[in-house]
Amino acid sequence: MQELPHTRSCFVCGEANPLGLNLRFETDGRLVRTRFEPRPEHAGFRHTVHGGLIATVLDEAMVWACAVQTKQFGFCAELNVRFVHPLSPGQPVTVVAELGANRRGRLFEAKAEFRDAGERVLASATGKYIPLKEVHLSEMASDFIGNWQWILQADKTRPT
Repeated sequence: MQELPHTRSCFVCGEANPLGLNLRFETDGRLVRTRFEPRPEHAGFRHTVHGGLIATVLDEAMVWACAVQTKQFGFCAELNVRFVHPLSPGQPVTVVAELGANRRGRLFEAKAEFRDAGERVLASATGKYIPLKEVHLSEMASDFIGNWQWILQADKTRPT
């Protein structure tokens, strides 16, 4: 597995965000994966991690899955989450995401899951992502830490 770059400011992967999750993502070239152990302050309802936080992590994993496969980042256009079993603070999980479809470089469709130690699915999501324009990628690049140059080697036919 190869570690993916992260940012300074992102709520999910930012290393300098004092309120963030500071997650690190890795890939085998197709799947994107991270490990997450929610803290007590991530609870929404008593002893249950807030669904919005779960959706946020699923979204981030799908963004990376799109980037790994297409060499382009995208904005979320649609996010559908299914909560199957509650997630408790302190319960370690693995998040796995992959690109499902690339609609001619104009729309990416991805899917992701939260899995417990026994591989039971706790939550799943599908998302649709619109590729970032070149100008947005340039702005983002200054916030990256790690090897992010592979993104710049993408097909230059992306929208500008």
